[in-house]
Amino acid sequence: MMLAAIRAAIDDAELIDWTRRLVAAASPNPPGDVIAAADAACAILAEAVPAARVTLHEPAPGIRNLVAVLAGAAPGRRVVFNGHLDTFPVNEALPWTVPPLAGVLREGRLYGRGTADMKGGIACSIAALAALARHRGAWRGEAVLALAGDEESMGPLGTKWLLDHVPEARGDAVIIGDAGSPRVLRFGEKGFLWLEVEARGRAAHGAHVHLGENALDRLSEALDAIRALRRLPVAAPPAVAAAIAAAQPISEALSGPGEAAVLGQVTVNIGRIAGGTSTNLVPAEARAGVDIRLPVGVTCAAVEAALPRLPGVTIRVLRRFEPNHTAPDHELVRIAAAAAGRVLGSACAVNMRVGGSDSRWFRMAGLPTIVYGPTPFGMGGPDEYVRIEELRQVAEVHALTALEFLAA
Repeated sequence: MMLAAIRAAIDDAELIDWTRRLVAAASPNPPGDVIAAADAACAILAEAVPAARVTLHEPAPGIRNLVAVLAGAAPGRRVVFNGHLDTFPVNEALPWTVPPLAGVLREGRLYGRGTADMKGGIACSIAALAALARHRGAWRGEAVLALAGDEESMGPLGTKWLLDHVPEARGDAVIIGDAGSPRVLRFGEKGFLWLEVEARGRAAHGAHVHLGENALDRLSEALDAIRALRRLPVAAPPAVAAAIAAAQPISEALSGPGEAAVLGQVTVNIGRIAGGTSTNLVPAEARAGVDIRLPVGVTCAAVEAALPRLPGVTIRVLRRFEPNHTAPDHELVRIAAAAAGRVLGSACAVNMRVGGSDSRWFRMAGLPTIVYGPTPFGMGGPDEYVRIEELRQVAEVHALTALEFLAA
């Protein structure tokens, strides 16, 4: 019965209009100015959820965070819908076939930078908040929309700032409409270490290698040792390992074969190498950038303790985040998975996420958090788009999950 009421309260034309308006308010990061996007969201909320109390917060020039609070019929728990207003750069030099900020609608697809990551997801959460506003007598507590102005640069001035300074940004449950798939509910994500590896040697002519010390040789030895971290043992909680295995048939059909293995092991990607000036010279210095991803069951400390210590080699940690998850049998996960099953008409997978998102900030604060959003077609590239059918599905699941959690 409530699903029918939620479906009646969510309108495709509104989802399209709201996504278009958010996309038209360009907010590429870098440079990271989201003022126009925050103002567009504020205007949409004034029309769609006039009962919500909206506040704006600017921790730095160009960074504008938004918090909208909607009260239910009586005191109770709080659900927070979270999203980020910044996007990848528009990059008009890419082979776009549509204007990148126009929100072109074609064959059930809405095109434009940020449609999938994640202004479409924000529109879904606004639709869910509007649906809850139409049924305020059916739930207690508060429904909050917290939009961050800084996610693509890891979120210290966005979601992290909101958690530190705005009490309403903390809740009993957090729902994030970031890019994914309506067929996969994400309850956790891998952690990561980003490393800068620098090797120093002694320059010499390439014919007189006995007079030099090859920095690239030293770097190669260090990188071989770092690659060996892929074999580190993983002590994942049984429930997490079981969820990854159970999700594999659905999740890998969407994300590609091998996702389950990647979710359960340390991965090492050497993304950048530089060194040397000429083929016939012994290089005096060389460096590399390394991205290590950590599954649940391996800590950053364990990986750092296993990093090689070699003469002439310095390893610096540039960024560090622990793997994080909400228990796959948590009430929020169970309610959301059941809601997705009703909306989709078939079971959705419940799985970890290989990439990072602002969900880590909430989980680090001890808040149960899920990520459930539309499929990111062309994310970061030309002709990024989202399917209108998926926007509706995500909006319905967000609304139904919040309604059932707050009515409990």
